[in-house]
Amino acid sequence: MTEEGKDQFGSLTLFNKDDFDNEWTPVALGGFGQVYKVRHKKWWTVYAVKCSTPILGDPGLASTTYNSLIEEASKMEKIKFRYVVQIYGICRNPVGIVMEFMENGSLEKLLPSHSLSWHLKFRFIHEIALGMNFLHMMNPPLLHLDLKPGNILLDEHLHVKISDFGLSKWKEHSTHKEYIEKSAIKGTLSYIPPEMLLQSINATGIKYDVYSYAIVIWELLTQKKPYAGANMMAVIIKVASGQRPPIEDISEDRPVECHQMIDLMQRCWNQHPNKRPSFADIVVESHMLLCLIQIPLPEPEESSGNAEEDHLKSSSGIYLEGANNGSQQSSTETESSEEDSLMTFVLENNEDMSWVDENNFTLLHVAVNQGNLEKVNRFISLDANVNSRTVTGFTPLILAVQKRLPDICSSLIENGADVNITDEDSWSPLHFAAQLGDDRIARLLLDHSAAVDAQERDGWTPLHLASQNGFENVARVLFTRHCDPNIQEIDGKTALHLASYFGHSKLVKLLSNQGADLNRMQNNHRTALHIATERGYFTVLKHLIQKGANVNCCDKSNYSPLHIAALKGNSLTCRHLIRHGAQIDMKNNQEWTPLHLATFKGHIGVIKLLKENDADLNVKGGMGWTPLHLAVRYSEDSVVSILLDLEANPSIAEMSGWTPLHLAVQRGAFCSVINLIENKADINVKNKFGWTPLHLAVLNTNAAIIKTLLLANAKLNIEDVNGCTPLQLAVRNRKHVIVALLEGKEAVSSSSEEGSDYSGSLLNLQEQLQ
Repeated sequence: MTEEGKDQFGSLTLFNKDDFDNEWTPVALGGFGQVYKVRHKKWWTVYAVKCSTPILGDPGLASTTYNSLIEEASKMEKIKFRYVVQIYGICRNPVGIVMEFMENGSLEKLLPSHSLSWHLKFRFIHEIALGMNFLHMMNPPLLHLDLKPGNILLDEHLHVKISDFGLSKWKEHSTHKEYIEKSAIKGTLSYIPPEMLLQSINATGIKYDVYSYAIVIWELLTQKKPYAGANMMAVIIKVASGQRPPIEDISEDRPVECHQMIDLMQRCWNQHPNKRPSFADIVVESHMLLCLIQIPLPEPEESSGNAEEDHLKSSSGIYLEGANNGSQQSSTETESSEEDSLMTFVLENNEDMSWVDENNFTLLHVAVNQGNLEKVNRFISLDANVNSRTVTGFTPLILAVQKRLPDICSSLIENGADVNITDEDSWSPLHFAAQLGDDRIARLLLDHSAAVDAQERDGWTPLHLASQNGFENVARVLFTRHCDPNIQEIDGKTALHLASYFGHSKLVKLLSNQGADLNRMQNNHRTALHIATERGYFTVLKHLIQKGANVNCCDKSNYSPLHIAALKGNSLTCRHLIRHGAQIDMKNNQEWTPLHLATFKGHIGVIKLLKENDADLNVKGGMGWTPLHLAVRYSEDSVVSILLDLEANPSIAEMSGWTPLHLAVQRGAFCSVINLIENKADINVKNKFGWTPLHLAVLNTNAAIIKTLLLANAKLNIEDVNGCTPLQLAVRNRKHVIVALLEGKEAVSSSSEEGSDYSGSLLNLQEQLQ
């Protein structure tokens, strides 16, 4: 390489091993050798070098091989496309291609190690199609012939880049049998189409890559390896006979869009190459499915603290038996062991008060754990340390509180026990008394200057614990000592949040009467009213509102209590919130109103209640979706009927031009299609792809819906953005049954008058479809 590092072969940069740092890190095995991560010394840029030979190279490498590499790489270097790996040049020694380095490796490595969302899967599928369509659109088409997850790389933002394309000439010439054997060894046999296995003379046309793409789709949808465990001959027999990886392996929880993606996949792996779609058609369909899958849904129900365990504060495991630093002994065995130790040391060591076990338990601890007041007093008289602590911080007083031994507690305190010494989690004796609901011991501790608002490690006060567990008796004792009801723990919860979460209505009343801030927010901005609404505690909710809680307060996702009540389907709560001023059409961060959420969940009673209180039936939410869009897409036909009966507009388009009728057709919701048409939905409206509902029905191969649309005077001559009418779209996708149907109806459609009465036809539709 020249001193400036710009040695060129035409437009191709030529590199040598010395241009890079000495550290060549292996990152993957490529289609024709090892891939290394390297850093250019002068440019300080990381590249990937795909080598055909080991790092040391082969001095006798034939010049013809090198020249072939130059020829292929020169073609590849000219390809500049977002979804194709960029080639920068050739490395001469060792021989290899220098290309952009992909931080996230290959799809092959990602699939078994990460749980991918459906949106991300669909995006990968679409971007792979875009990359392959670009290669096939070249003149002449550039075939890949080795499309598989290992050759689909991912950049730092998890976008696809196709690699190892156009290298077939550089691969060693081999017989048909050798090619299959090498494919089996490389693990790529599953991606070879049946015509290759059957030795067809036209085995390597553009439809070869389409078949491989279909297997990649299956692998993405299932995150499994095709034909796992099958040997080479078994795979060949399966593929050649028309068997494909099982559809049953795709999760049953798949979204509705996945059904059409499966249909696309099955068309792509058709046994006959000429029946497979081209990538020019695939990108249109995959784009549509991606648009649908990424439509924002209402956020899932979010509890006020994730799960009940997140609220629950427990003092379990702090008795003597639990302090044995991981010991699996039962409490009975441990107590018996400690009692034996006590008696042994009392007798043999003449009550040597310096004795401690491996966990720093003293004789005084053991006597307290036994509940033996006489021994406790005896050991105290022998100058036992009343504030001694175990390795986990337990004092004799903490053990006495835990054992609910007020007499021993009194004796310890009278003899100098510090009531504010805490354990390793900063729990004071008062925390334990509050946790156990022992108001007598709580009062004793407070009478001896216990800190009423002491906070443990996570910021919980004794009042938090009493409120969590519903101990009104302890809370009243704490309030006699002027505890602060508005202290917030680490997640921002006050005692009122906890009492509301667990439905302790008497404590909620006590707290509100003692100055608890009704609108104090947790870290997620949820108030006690949010929590009571979500948990369904109407008595608590009613009292909070009566005392002045803000019914329109919003959490971090901008959910009001009415949003939550609508999502839960609680009509009684919704009615009470509305009666006290809840805003009907308030939007959350995703721009969903309570009506959107009730519709999404199919809560008909709440839908009617919101409409009775003047909710806007046609309000637009995320991406311009109305409640009717959500109903058609996600709810039952009965919900669609209710909204239409309430006079929701069936022809409103969302931001991409999709109307409820488009979505009903796409979903295959036959009854909703009829219902929308009968309510004067626009039959011939176009979305941003130029598709009418009839275009979508053709893509979905839904003859029943096509007949329904034709009876409603759907036009056959409307063109999409690619100039395709529904009939031409059916022809391009080889949907022969649909082509015949549309050709048979063309004369009927062209002679139909605009706006003619078709309600009678629809009422008799079922007979006509048979």
